[in-house]
Amino acid sequence: MATAELEKTDILKLADLDGQFRRKASQFRNFISSDPSSPFPAEKDRYVVYINLGCPWAHRVNILLHLKGLTSVVPIIIVDCQLVPNGWSFTGDDDSHTADPLYGFKYLRDLYLKADLEYTGRYTVPCLWDKKNETVVSNESSEILRMLYSEFDAFVPEDRRESVRPLFPKHLQKEIEEMNEWVYDTVNNGVYKTGFATTQEAYEEHLHVLFASLDRLEKHLEQPRHSPFLFGEHITEADIRLFTTMIRFDAAYVTIFKCNLKMIRYEYPRLHDWLRRVYWDEGEESNCGAFKKTTHFDCIKKGYVSATKAPNAIIPAGPLHNILPH
Repeated sequence: MATAELEKTDILKLADLDGQFRRKASQFRNFISSDPSSPFPAEKDRYVVYINLGCPWAHRVNILLHLKGLTSVVPIIIVDCQLVPNGWSFTGDDDSHTADPLYGFKYLRDLYLKADLEYTGRYTVPCLWDKKNETVVSNESSEILRMLYSEFDAFVPEDRRESVRPLFPKHLQKEIEEMNEWVYDTVNNGVYKTGFATTQEAYEEHLHVLFASLDRLEKHLEQPRHSPFLFGEHITEADIRLFTTMIRFDAAYVTIFKCNLKMIRYEYPRLHDWLRRVYWDEGEESNCGAFKKTTHFDCIKKGYVSATKAPNAIIPAGPLHNILPH
């Protein structure tokens, strides 16, 4: 098979031969530190993060940069939200650049290959790039979140620092980690295992596990100390990680991914209330609307229709309201 054909097959192939979608592990796992002697020290305008506006994993990082007030410290570079044979691209569509502003590349894959000519993994977002060393620091969203909590705190107002407004507070870390584990597997990634399944058996297997976890989240929100946010009075990492899946659920996963046993707005009243509170908040808790500002429903729908190769690339018009008022 020719190299170009192999690359096309690898990028666009979502499920394995048995019909199951299995997410590949991120391969760049370095860490930025506030220690100036570290290999990747926290410095203003040394790093950029590549995202597309439809991707929930990139959305996590976009939210956090806005929550912390770090968008001028770690600038964002946007790629198109449609997956093409060469991966994510710069087209000028979907608020993307017409070319990579750093190197003039047309495809994100070229950035990965600049970092490592032997790289054979997927060209994913978010992608945290070091301009000084010209390499990828990390393409693992959960680890990018963790380094952004505190390592750049010298560059943000005091009231946004982790020591003052913690997103991963020490007294909740065990509970948050426990929730992260099952929410990632069955909800964040569960919608993909359902939507990208290519056999009926694989689809139904993950569909029912997904909704069992949504039931579990609904019950979590009934418990003391679990409101108005997942772990009490303040937004934490758990809210960020769940939000990017839930805000896409009724608008995209129900229709495009066939996650259609129930809808958040009708069958999950507490989860729906939590989702609307987080999205519509424009006060100090969200730093003037970080969740709403970074949510782009048109890109979300367009990106998933492209990724699933839906017949005729028809983008669902509904629901009538992507999110209801709070």
